[in-house]
Amino acid sequence: MDDETARAIRGFEAYGDGDWDEITREAIGEERIVVNMGPQHPSTHGVLRLMLEIDGETVTEARAGIGYLHTGIEKNMEFRTWTQGPTFCTRMDYVAPFFQEVAFCLATERLLGITDDVPERASVIRVLMMELNRISSHLIAIGTGGNEMGATTVMTIAFTAREEILRLFEAVTGLRMNHAYIRPGGVAVDVPEGFTDQAREALKKVRGYLKDLGDLMLANPIFKSRLTDVGVLNLAGCMALGVTGPVLRSTGLPYDVRKSAPYCGYETYDFDVPVSKNADSYDRVVLRLEECYQSLGIAEQAMSRLDASEGEPVMVADKKIAWPAQLAIGSDGQGNSLEHIRKIMGTSMESLIHHFKLVTEGFPVPAGQAWQTVEHPRGELGVHAVSDGGTRPYRAHFRDPSFNNLQAVSVMCEGGQVADVVVAVASLDPVLGGVDR
Repeated sequence: MDDETARAIRGFEAYGDGDWDEITREAIGEERIVVNMGPQHPSTHGVLRLMLEIDGETVTEARAGIGYLHTGIEKNMEFRTWTQGPTFCTRMDYVAPFFQEVAFCLATERLLGITDDVPERASVIRVLMMELNRISSHLIAIGTGGNEMGATTVMTIAFTAREEILRLFEAVTGLRMNHAYIRPGGVAVDVPEGFTDQAREALKKVRGYLKDLGDLMLANPIFKSRLTDVGVLNLAGCMALGVTGPVLRSTGLPYDVRKSAPYCGYETYDFDVPVSKNADSYDRVVLRLEECYQSLGIAEQAMSRLDASEGEPVMVADKKIAWPAQLAIGSDGQGNSLEHIRKIMGTSMESLIHHFKLVTEGFPVPAGQAWQTVEHPRGELGVHAVSDGGTRPYRAHFRDPSFNNLQAVSVMCEGGQVADVVVAVASLDPVLGGVDR
């Protein structure tokens, strides 16, 4: 028998009749237990293990256990060509795949010295895909967060809106996620004919769904009382922990990489960076909704530019980097057309050999290192790419915002209620594929 149990029994014997919980608490002086929340709990957005020490309903200590979704993506990228890199990094944060692809390709283009050679149309397509992806990612955050608090309708509306955007992705890349569509030097293929008209129709519906979500949540007294003053993390806490994105902007600091260090021509787009002051879970929902509206505005500007630049190239002209020809879709809607294959194989032996070597071996990248950041839906995403002069990255390391933001779990949860842990984690919106990599 351990000393703690012995003390409890002596206390029970001393008090005689009475409530066991009261006697134990008075005899030991505390009633704290450790519970595991996850890794399968729906509020943890995947495989996050939360270890909570609780005193009654109050969380006295909270720790996050990660690593259950470790895939070794960064290490795998060292054994693939620079063009194959986006095939891996797109799978990290699987809710927002385009951002990893763009960041890695921008870093690769810096090493190659071709940043200014990327066609304007390719940059516009990148911006459009990222902003559509930002909306779909925020819809996941809002929808799953609502569902975890028992509001299933919030999730069904959010997921219905997201479907409209995923159909657009499928029209362009052939896939709903894990696209590998952004390539060093541009994009794999131009958007299909009539895409901007299709996108405008879809985004009209998305705008309507966003209004429905706002009406359903923001003025709802139950929703407001459930989120207000929950999961508070002030500016000093965000700066100390390296927290960025909507969580940082909810403290009133308008930090956005698209404004502070523009890329892909973001400095030429008209948009605002919404902020709030209360630094709580409710403000983060408001900010994500407002960011969706800002992204809709950027998407509309990008589509106007696409209409004006139809027919222009979407890949750099340097044939040592770009694939020998633009992809020509076959009659089945997939792969190269027979005419395209005949052209490559029948024009000259040299072009066929070049194509074969470029696809199998890849292109060499000058030795050096590059650091590139982009504004991911969850915060600042950074890529540190290192080349030793070969056709594969010597090192590719990602600063994933979910990983840094997850450090805030203990600060946001300790001293609060057990039920508020679900709300606090949902307001961080972590995606564990990006955390574990």
